[in-house]
Amino acid sequence: MRIRTVALALTVSVAVTVTGCARADTLDEQAAAGSGKNYVAGDGTVTELQPADRGEPLSPTGESSSGEPVDVSALRGQVVVLNVWYAACGPCRQEARDLAALATEFADQQVHFVGVNSRDDAATVAAFERTFGVEYPSIVDQNGSAAAALTGQVPPNAVPTTLVLDREGRVAGRILGIAQPSILRAIIKTVTAEEN
Repeated sequence: MRIRTVALALTVSVAVTVTGCARADTLDEQAAAGSGKNYVAGDGTVTELQPADRGEPLSPTGESSSGEPVDVSALRGQVVVLNVWYAACGPCRQEARDLAALATEFADQQVHFVGVNSRDDAATVAAFERTFGVEYPSIVDQNGSAAAALTGQVPPNAVPTTLVLDREGRVAGRILGIAQPSILRAIIKTVTAEEN
């Protein structure tokens, strides 16, 4: 009887150890697999609004990961791409390099990219920016004021969300979920082509 008990205990112990040592999927692998674990993302809906259908201007403000002030209203007269993200979000990680590339592509066309991160501290935001080559600022919004400025435009559970603001600061386009580069590029080009 004692041998069975010891054998059973040993078997359970090995099983627990093996299970505990198994490598967990990385966030990027989870997102690529579409597993839906550890984040809530948008459904991929893309919305474009004609100028007559656009609401009031958005004015999120805050500080970047380096402590510099970021005020979206100071960018009036230029097109702004706002991306709502956080570091542990798999889809956010998936789209980060594409967004960085688009920011570079449109930099000389009066198009500014700004991130909004309401979940992470400045050090985490800065590490994410370094890892993914993101050179545009992100508002580190731990008090939620920038997110509050986006109320009605960004569903609280749709991360990432990307907004394209016209030159008046109004939402001209919105992507809930991963921003596919070709779609975001087309929206930006449409908005930059609009007359003031």
